[in-house]
Amino acid sequence: MGTIVDFQTAFFRDTWAEINLDHISYNIEKMRENLRADVKVFAVVKANAYGHGDFEIASTALAAGASYLAVAILDEALSLRKKGITAPILVLGACRPEHAGIAAENNITLTVFDHEWLKNARHYVGADHQLVIHVKLDTGMGRLGIRRRDELEELEAAINSDPFIKMEGVYTHFATADELDTQYFKKQLNQFQEMISWFKITPDIIHTSNSAAALRFPEAHLTAVRLGISMYGLTPSLEIEPLLPFSLKTAFTLHTKLVNVKKVQKGDKISYGSTYEASEDEWIGTLPIGYADGWLRKLQGQEVLINGKRAPIVGRICMDQCMVKLPSPLPVGTDVTLIGQQGEEQITVDEIAKRLQTINYEITCIMGSRIPRVYKKNGEVTKIINNLL
Repeated sequence: MGTIVDFQTAFFRDTWAEINLDHISYNIEKMRENLRADVKVFAVVKANAYGHGDFEIASTALAAGASYLAVAILDEALSLRKKGITAPILVLGACRPEHAGIAAENNITLTVFDHEWLKNARHYVGADHQLVIHVKLDTGMGRLGIRRRDELEELEAAINSDPFIKMEGVYTHFATADELDTQYFKKQLNQFQEMISWFKITPDIIHTSNSAAALRFPEAHLTAVRLGISMYGLTPSLEIEPLLPFSLKTAFTLHTKLVNVKKVQKGDKISYGSTYEASEDEWIGTLPIGYADGWLRKLQGQEVLINGKRAPIVGRICMDQCMVKLPSPLPVGTDVTLIGQQGEEQITVDEIAKRLQTINYEITCIMGSRIPRVYKKNGEVTKIINNLL
């Protein structure tokens, strides 16, 4: 249990996100119950842990049963190392060959999908280090990865002849595991199994499953799974939500407070462009959050929760503020929930995603770094991260 933190001294604008670390632990532990004991869990903490905070989520995930971390770029891995994370980290994206030595020195695993890259990278790995790699196979995503047998054989031969390169793993990524139609998923899985047979020496860690596949397809668990969106308590897609083996618990909520309340007259206009006109005498509240925080202009008309009831955003959302129509005059300082629950009402990440015509992944990722992250465990605030102070 960490020390309880005082909101008043941690940040000075009444807008913050709360991250429930118990929900992160729950989602991982429930996933572990649905895996064989020998299957590893990779916790995907790229993009600042999908906007939740990389170090805090990585630490929680490792304590809950994950044994490996995954990020998108080398910079993210190095950031975790600087913050004290010592667990294995896999970089899922491409890395420049001249940075292979930095990865080796920091015990960071790189993704390799090209023989020429490996040949160039080898010059940067010092004699006192070993570069650990996972080979990426493209089975139909069309992004990164080897497709042909001769490419793989050439790469494997180069790896096996070099004591300073260790091929620890091999993996692919599914394009449609979150869809009801499983035809393409099965095609990719079959292709991967065929490509694995091309190896002379099969790597120890074999992983294909993203969150959707890990939750739905035990045959794709192999020796490891990668938990991304489901670790944060969000469903990979709404269409497969009824098929999930357990209910997920969302970790992210978003809150603010009323900073101004005023009465406007019928016919008065609100915000840029005068797009909203009061149809009667109305109470308008101002919230200190706007599109610079990731609360985008397209959310005009979206509802928020005040005193357990829904209230609509009126007028255009500004860079740092937005306005809501209140049901009655309310005190400045009244709590407002933008994502989360108040009383019997709830606004989910998926509701916001639907309003923005996108997916839930994007919503937490775009929440700006100037929004403080408040971490809770066992119902108590244990840490606050304010990137501005």
